[in-house]
Amino acid sequence: MPESAHLPNYIGGRWVPSAAAEHLDVYNPATGQVIARTPLSTGTEVDCAVQAAAAAFPAWRETPPVIRARAMFAFKQQLEAHVEELARLVTTEHGKTLDESRGSVRRAIECVEVACGAPSMLTGYGLENIAANIDCTVMRQPIGVCAAIAPFNFPAMVPLWFLPFAVVCGNTFVLKPSEQVPLSQHRIFELLETCGLPPGVVNLVNGGKDVAEALCDHPGIRAVSFVGSTAVARLVYRRGTHAGKRVQALGGAKNFIIVMPDADLDRAMPLIAESFYGCAGERCLAGSVLLPVGAAHAEARDRLAAAAESLTVGNGLEPGVQMGPVVSARHRARVLGYVERGVAEGARLVADGRARKLPAEGFFVGPTVFDQVSPAMSIGREEIFGPVASVCPVADLDEAFRIMDAHPNANATSIFTSSGKAAREFAHRATASMVGVNIGVAAPMAYFPFGGARDSFFGDLKVHGRDAFEFYTDKKVAISRWL
Repeated sequence: MPESAHLPNYIGGRWVPSAAAEHLDVYNPATGQVIARTPLSTGTEVDCAVQAAAAAFPAWRETPPVIRARAMFAFKQQLEAHVEELARLVTTEHGKTLDESRGSVRRAIECVEVACGAPSMLTGYGLENIAANIDCTVMRQPIGVCAAIAPFNFPAMVPLWFLPFAVVCGNTFVLKPSEQVPLSQHRIFELLETCGLPPGVVNLVNGGKDVAEALCDHPGIRAVSFVGSTAVARLVYRRGTHAGKRVQALGGAKNFIIVMPDADLDRAMPLIAESFYGCAGERCLAGSVLLPVGAAHAEARDRLAAAAESLTVGNGLEPGVQMGPVVSARHRARVLGYVERGVAEGARLVADGRARKLPAEGFFVGPTVFDQVSPAMSIGREEIFGPVASVCPVADLDEAFRIMDAHPNANATSIFTSSGKAAREFAHRATASMVGVNIGVAAPMAYFPFGGARDSFFGDLKVHGRDAFEFYTDKKVAISRWL
């Protein structure tokens, strides 16, 4: 590799070579080739980034919100001009198909677009004469240096759930991209450089666990955002809050999709299959367990198996490919391990992805379907994060609720039905925070909150939407009397 493939950090408005002694190889998952090297930066480098952000904060917080919003307008224009370039970069480092990457970049842009409305969203409120000649006003003010620890599955999108909102609210920011997929954010920060942000307002530190822990512990950071597995989300929440920070930590998922006997499967099944196999199942909103109710079981199972077997698997950059590889050889081994466990636990394999002819190079897993899965099985209980669907037939909607309520994760769930009564009951009773009715992937738009419940989310305020402006500001109350 050329020396330029060794990625630098971005600190205080400059690209800075990392002093890291260790680097991690970045792969193209479709070919298995190493395409870059991520430095495993140190706590000292995190401290440099935090100091740069802290130095930039006083002037940036005094910058009028409308001026801060104009920087985000410029950022949005840059992203719009480079959509295709960024999408190809996402596919190259992550593996998802080009259309999936385009969609994820588009959602990232939507977050920036919503952040541009900060001058309206940051307004406070007040009341005169709360007592004789005494007025009271509430003002939103930025909180300081904020940080985000991003996952591997959406390298362009997820960091922009946080960065534009934090910055437009008047905070400064430190990002740790996933060490497995750092190239998209490297390019995005190059675009940010052109948007008129003062040095130190945005910073990027590459690295692994040590950098994440340093961000949670650093006394100069006021808020931390995280997306990843439940186990790590819980640790980040405990560690960050113990250090006195605001924390929003989005954890894992085991998303249930219910199919009622009255569902229109001709329309529903393409949406259900895309939910299970889109992005090779590597997304927190992916369908994981299909709960067909009563007579819906056989047809829903057979149609899902047929859909899985019909998918074209290959390099996401190639036309016609419907599912790409998983992110790494290690993750491929993990997913295949779950397939082996499902067989050993007695689930019925109705579409065996291991029997598929797959590209010889890269980290590919064939789409798989199990039937007769029970909640006690590991494939019915644990997050696989790969293209493996579990079918668990239930007698009625009440049994479906019992299964969902017994699981500790409650991220997203969907029902497919023609019954308004069933749809309303489902939306009312489901404990997951993101609910779909005849929707395969219940992903809120950027002006609504995103996040789960129970072990799928640790914190009080969700991601983007109005919650973002709450999370990144403090409400100051001023009570005044003029004598």
